[in-house]
Amino acid sequence: MSQDQLDRDPQETQEWQEAIDVVVERSGADRARYLLHKTIETASEAGVEPPDMHTPYINTIPVDQQPAYPGNLELERHILRALRWNATAMVVRANRKPAEPGGHIASFQSSAIMYEVGYNHFWKGHGHPNGSDMLFIQGHTAPGTYARAFVEGRFNEEQLENFRIESKGKGLSSYPHPYLMPDFWQFSTVSMGLGPIMAIYQARFLKYLEHRGFAKIADKHAEGRKVWAFLGDGEMDEPESQGAISLASRERLDNLVFVVNCNLQRLDGPVRGNGKIVQELEGNFRGAGWNVIKVLWGSGWDRLLAKDTDGLLRKRMMECVDGEYQNFKNKGGAYTREHFFGKYPELKAMVADMTDDQIYYDLLRGGHDQEKVYAAYHNAVNTVGRPTIILMHTVKGYGMGEAGEGMNISHQQKKLSSDQLRKLRDRFRIPVTDEQVDSASFYRPAAESLEMQYLHERRQALGGYLPNRPQNFETLNVPELTELFDALLKDTGERTMSTTMAMVRVMVAVARHKELGPRLVPIVPDESRTFGMEGMFRQVGIYAPDGQLYEPMDATDIMPYRESTKGQLLQEGINEAGAMSSWIAAATSYANNHKMMIPLYIYYSMFGFQRIGDLAWAAGDMLARGFLVGGTSGRTTLNGEGLQHQDGHSQLFAGFIPNCKSYDPTFAYEVAVIFHDGLRRMYQNGENVFYYITTLNENYSMPAMPVGVEEGIIKGLYAFQKADGKGKHQVQLMGCGSILREVIAAADLLKNDWDVDADIWATPSLNEVARDGADCARWNLLHPDQEERQSWIGQCLNGTAGPVIASTDYIRTYVDQVRPYVDKPLYVLGTDGFGRSDSRQALRHHFEVDRYYVTVTALKALADQQKSSKAKGKITAKTVLDAMAKYGIDPDKPNPLYA
Repeated sequence: MSQDQLDRDPQETQEWQEAIDVVVERSGADRARYLLHKTIETASEAGVEPPDMHTPYINTIPVDQQPAYPGNLELERHILRALRWNATAMVVRANRKPAEPGGHIASFQSSAIMYEVGYNHFWKGHGHPNGSDMLFIQGHTAPGTYARAFVEGRFNEEQLENFRIESKGKGLSSYPHPYLMPDFWQFSTVSMGLGPIMAIYQARFLKYLEHRGFAKIADKHAEGRKVWAFLGDGEMDEPESQGAISLASRERLDNLVFVVNCNLQRLDGPVRGNGKIVQELEGNFRGAGWNVIKVLWGSGWDRLLAKDTDGLLRKRMMECVDGEYQNFKNKGGAYTREHFFGKYPELKAMVADMTDDQIYYDLLRGGHDQEKVYAAYHNAVNTVGRPTIILMHTVKGYGMGEAGEGMNISHQQKKLSSDQLRKLRDRFRIPVTDEQVDSASFYRPAAESLEMQYLHERRQALGGYLPNRPQNFETLNVPELTELFDALLKDTGERTMSTTMAMVRVMVAVARHKELGPRLVPIVPDESRTFGMEGMFRQVGIYAPDGQLYEPMDATDIMPYRESTKGQLLQEGINEAGAMSSWIAAATSYANNHKMMIPLYIYYSMFGFQRIGDLAWAAGDMLARGFLVGGTSGRTTLNGEGLQHQDGHSQLFAGFIPNCKSYDPTFAYEVAVIFHDGLRRMYQNGENVFYYITTLNENYSMPAMPVGVEEGIIKGLYAFQKADGKGKHQVQLMGCGSILREVIAAADLLKNDWDVDADIWATPSLNEVARDGADCARWNLLHPDQEERQSWIGQCLNGTAGPVIASTDYIRTYVDQVRPYVDKPLYVLGTDGFGRSDSRQALRHHFEVDRYYVTVTALKALADQQKSSKAKGKITAKTVLDAMAKYGIDPDKPNPLYA
């Protein structure tokens, strides 16, 4: 039943409406909201279904509640003209070059005013007493950001000329990429959907720092640091865009503002052509507890809405779908008169005194009106206790006219003719000549002009220019290895432990350190107890903004579940994307908060890079510093869990990220050496790298660290054990993680059963070995007239005898990447195929990586090597067959890759 059919008593309805108006007038909107809440609560108790979460399709902030605009609108429009022109010229000039690198014009044109109001009146720079705001700038609007930096004098024409032409190191990156422009961009955002979830957890991490005493709390809420995320309405379809919005309201992140550019278009067409994306998003976010502000109509509509006493215009606004709104702006004033206002004679009469041009140019969407945008931002920064989302109604390609205004092709529009540029110039009255139009020359107002003085005054008043990433980062003093982790370097004797437990002991040691301890940020999505971290509940506490409002059921236990406002551990629930976003916030804190934090995110390795690989790549782009720990790594270590949990490839994922240093240690001393190296490089030396360390849940005795192996551990390869040289034959065995112990056992089999000596090489990072080998090969290629460099693996194997057999708990590709740098026959065993549930012993035999397969492979390698030898006692094919029979290896068993 429609709302009109329900209104059986219009007079009663009017009385209720007038009552609310009186409350708003006398006591304010907050009191009215409270009364409505109590009324809905009472109605629900009486069995009346509450109304939905949608409000009429008009501006949330009435005209009479708009604050006065504090700036000089005319000067700001002059500045905006230069920005619109330079952003367009940059892309046009780039695509006149042979490279045709692309770029985007339409997105910035639709959102330009939204950014400018922020830059001129709201966004604090690094020089502000309360610290800087964080801006997640929509990736496709990057040309507009560069245009502003150019007008501010931070970029020159040569840099703009090299937009998207970066190979020689002088260009401007296509999108926000801190790795490519480390002193400019803060966040990587163009992988759509990542900006929203990262912004939520950045805002949450600011609260975390405030509660723990690392960040200042502003005296006035409106002047405190805020996180602003600029998003596209099509981008909101990404699951990550809305996947964490309940966290923002649950933890009352009133330092967070989403600004959604609702131009009603995706990259190729309408977002909700048959619906209303604004209403959909309003319902989702209002239902999640956010403060929702709709900025739909510009000031030109105020006069018409004031005349709309019977609500017919509001009704028409609501009944039009997004596909129609796209047409209204694309097809001009006459079309809008006929198809929007013309549906009802009363509405057509309402605009009878307006020309078609006035309908088109004066009746703007709200996101193109400075005063409406300012009112929304003012409301957002003054809202306490909940996050804000601002839904800005705009036109994609605003001002581009026939070149792309409100057109399905507007996102792909990169080339404008001189005639189209001339129309853009005339539309916004940009002071450039016809010659400058033809050449698409850049334009900057004179330094002494009023608009330039105004621009600089506004930014200085707000604390400096944005985006900006100042490089004066703090560092931490890291103790020596033996001082910090001495206990992990010793033989455990009969006591057993896992490398996961070794990592927990590393965390405990760091947490106890006076300087490093407060900087530690342990992060776990769930199952802290699975990873043996329950001891940290009492030691550092679990962060909860409200503390612990209940007595936990295990309060009397030794290790109770303890939540605290000052807790360090972030337990994110079953939410890997959120946990990774928290890790990114902490891992970039050195740059964004100028507070060096040490995040350690531990998770099932199978659910790491495979699930959140895009976020991990973004972390590399944002120069993150921290530790990722993949627990229960390898295809065969997590016995009983089966295919979905067993990881045989995360180390390869890690190797794809250039500044990720990845390791698969076997022993506690390796864990300690690797972690200490990370502390030293990231937090003392300030290197922009992060570490991925895989650990096991297998318990076994840990040996003492051999003398002098630290360098080899870090480089990824070292001699764990050398043979005594008394055997008749010799091989080189390699392994890491869980399978190194199988390799060690295989060496005993080879020695005792076949008189074969085996040198044992631990390979805690074949990724690092491969990178070193490739680097040496590149240097040798480019320096043919100089003495060749030898790779680390070449140096290690130099002078050794016999073929090389490498077995790991990962797919063969992991080892195969070092094959070019091994000057001996290399035989590789790996866990290619899907995992399954069984004992570790059975799984390793199934995947053909256990001690018996290592032994047989070594014998086969020797048989291949000695095939033409006439020496007595040589290894032959018969030897291999005898070994297979001895160890119960079935030559006809299915290939585990397909089994």
